[in-house]
Amino acid sequence: MSATVADELDLGAVGRALRAKKLWVIVPTLLVAALTFAAVNLATPRYKSEARLLIEGRENVFLRPEAEKLGERDRAVIDQEAVASQVQLVLSRDLARKVIKDLKLGERPEFDPVLSGVSLLRQVLSMTGLAKDPLKMSPEERVLESYYERLTAFAVDKSRVISIEFTSADPELAAQAANAVAEAYQDLQQSAKHDQTRVASQWLGSEIETLRKRVAEAEGKVEDFRSKSNLFIGTNNTTLSNQQMGELNSQLAIARSQKAESEAKARLIRNLIRSGQPIESSEISNSELIRRLAEQSATLKAQLAEQSSTLLGNHPRIKELKAQITDLDRQLRHEGEKLVRGFENDARIAGARLETLTSSLDQLKRQATSTNEQDVVLRAFEREAKAQRDLLESYLAKYREASARDSLGMTPAEARIISRAIVSNTPAFPKKVPIVLIATFATLFLAAGFITTGELLAGNVYRPAYVTAEEATLVPAGALVDPVEHAALAPADAHVESRDPAAAFATASPVASDPRAAARAAIADLVQAVRARSASEHQVVAAGGGR
Repeated sequence: MSATVADELDLGAVGRALRAKKLWVIVPTLLVAALTFAAVNLATPRYKSEARLLIEGRENVFLRPEAEKLGERDRAVIDQEAVASQVQLVLSRDLARKVIKDLKLGERPEFDPVLSGVSLLRQVLSMTGLAKDPLKMSPEERVLESYYERLTAFAVDKSRVISIEFTSADPELAAQAANAVAEAYQDLQQSAKHDQTRVASQWLGSEIETLRKRVAEAEGKVEDFRSKSNLFIGTNNTTLSNQQMGELNSQLAIARSQKAESEAKARLIRNLIRSGQPIESSEISNSELIRRLAEQSATLKAQLAEQSSTLLGNHPRIKELKAQITDLDRQLRHEGEKLVRGFENDARIAGARLETLTSSLDQLKRQATSTNEQDVVLRAFEREAKAQRDLLESYLAKYREASARDSLGMTPAEARIISRAIVSNTPAFPKKVPIVLIATFATLFLAAGFITTGELLAGNVYRPAYVTAEEATLVPAGALVDPVEHAALAPADAHVESRDPAAAFATASPVASDPRAAARAAIADLVQAVRARSASEHQVVAAGGGR
């Protein structure tokens, strides 16, 4: 079994090196800790206050326009893009100028460094181009730059809430500024809505005047064309010709029914007369003469029946009664014929009336046919007039709503303040303990890292290690040194020949039952040999020169 030698990191040597150079670690660490502590105590503390806005529709349903009421169900929920847009509105320059003017931030040295004098550090940074020169900036630019450095606005995740944070050396000013930004945002929204309503009112007013003229012109065209074409309107909002045709149709139906009724009555009575049957009809019953004749005939027939029981048929009395009955029947037939002629006359009159009505209806139909084209043109004029009138009515309704809103000033903002900023007594910057601890530990680790890196580069923290051929396959080529070559590089020592690494390895290898144990023993012998050689290096050199 063959073995090789490789250098490995000695952690003990690293620890001894750090202990030997502990002053290079402790002194910078303590120095940085002291400087950091002094810096955080000398730094001007800044206080932070936060106000929160909820984006929502705050419009009263009773003051909402009718069009918005109808589309209320279709109103979409405010999305994240809309909330992000409102955040940009909070950060707008117009709102910033209003807050700066209200709080008089331009008169504070915190926001305008020129008022208290430009610091030396700022002058150096300005000369090197790492910062803007305050003296070359306008007062408004200086104040706006300081304002935006202290203002933070962002949307809270998974909500429609906007957080407004403001930082200042004055805790009261931080709270006032955060609240002022929130209130200015609401005022800006209300002002925008109020201006929008006012502009809409003015535009609707001018459009309404124009539409009134258009409606008057359109309705005038309708009436002029109707009068020229005789397309007048009758009852039930229909044209006069259509109304007349309707009335004629009704009269035609009545005339037809009367003619048919008269003809049927005349035909019935004539058939009864021809067949010699008694005439029974409502018109006959209503005749006084026919009723008396019928009564007399019934009386004579009763007397005839009574006399026939005692007298013969040739008796004068029987003959007289029969003659009277025959005369009464003749009179009844005569009256019936008169009724038939009356019904026939009524039928002829109804027929003549029917012909007259039919001719009148045909004439109206011809007139209607000739006026169809004019009626089409008239309907087109009427549609145009109706469209203009409907548009005018809708504009009038919107104008009344916009005027009412403008006069009442009821234009609520789309956001409300749900949390006002309060004065904070705890500085948001600097955080003294975390800053000092971070700086101290960072310096400690950096100093220890520099020392360790120096020792690694100098090679003072490595030790040789033996590995077997099987383990050598796991190590990159060139990282291991053959023990014979390593021993050949060292000069011979007469006092430590028995401690020679090659001899020790050769002696240990055959007796070791475990290859790994043998490797560890060989490594230990090699370390002792190296130490012995280092101690007697000068003596060995002298002895070699004597031989």
